[in-house]
Amino acid sequence: MELGLGVAAEPDPDLLAPLAGEAEALGYVSIWSNDHYGGEGLLQLSRWAANSHTIDLCVGVLALDRHHPSEIADRIEELGLPRTRLVLGIGAGFDSHPLASVRSGVEELRRLLPGTRLAVAAMGPKMCRLAGEVGDAVLLNWVTPEGAPRAREAVLQGARAVGKETTQIIGYVRVAAGEGAQERLSAEAAMYTRLPHYARHFEAIGVDPSTIGVVVEDPATLPAQLAAYRALDVAVVRVLSDRSMESVLVVARAAIGKDAQV
Repeated sequence: MELGLGVAAEPDPDLLAPLAGEAEALGYVSIWSNDHYGGEGLLQLSRWAANSHTIDLCVGVLALDRHHPSEIADRIEELGLPRTRLVLGIGAGFDSHPLASVRSGVEELRRLLPGTRLAVAAMGPKMCRLAGEVGDAVLLNWVTPEGAPRAREAVLQGARAVGKETTQIIGYVRVAAGEGAQERLSAEAAMYTRLPHYARHFEAIGVDPSTIGVVVEDPATLPAQLAAYRALDVAVVRVLSDRSMESVLVVARAAIGKDAQV
C-alpha cells in the first residue's frame, strides 16, 4: 500500500501551494484536493504543479452535476496542468441517475482528454463495479478497513467483466491526530450526514461515520493504524486539521513515519 496526501481546496490556493513539494520529498505518491463551492480543485492543482516535479496531482472529485466535461477540459487547458501527472476524480454529485451520469461523463472525458487518468468516486457496490469497468482507478470515500476488501472485489469484478486485468484501488482515509482529534472527525461526519446520499451510505453499511477514519492522540501510531487499510493500493491521508501548512505537515510527516511531534 502506498500513501497519498489529501486536503480541502482553499479559497486562496497559494496558502498550501508548497504542500506538493513537501509531500513529494516525504515520499507520497499523490496529492489530492477536493473541489467545492468555496475552493476550486483544479486551481489548487495548478499551484501544486508549479511547486513539484513527479508527484501525481489529483482532484477528488469533480461532480458532474456542477462541471460539464467540456468545461473541465477547457479549464485544464487554461491552467496548463501537466496531463502526465494528472488524475481526475469524477463523481455523479446529486444527479438522479448517478450510474448513467458517470458512464456518459467518463466517455466524454476520454474523448476530450485522451490519456488522462480518470478515477471514479464510489461508495456502494454498483458504482464500484462501474468504476472497475470504466475507470483507471476508483476513489473510495467513507470506507472502513472491513469494507475495503469488499469494495475492492466489486471494483475488480467490473474490471474483469470488460476484460481488464485490474483497476487501481484508491481510498480517502480521514486522519486526525493530537488534541481534539475525535471532535474534528465527528464534525466532518456530521457535515456529510446531512447530505442524503451519504446518509444512505452510512445507513447501508451500519457504521457510525464518526468512527470511519483514524483518530490518534499520539501521531507516532499513525502508520500502524493506516496499515488496517491494506486492501487499498493507495490510502489517501485526508488530513483533518486547521488549514496551515504547519498543521497539515505534522500529520503528513507522522503518517509516513517521519517526524511524529504535535
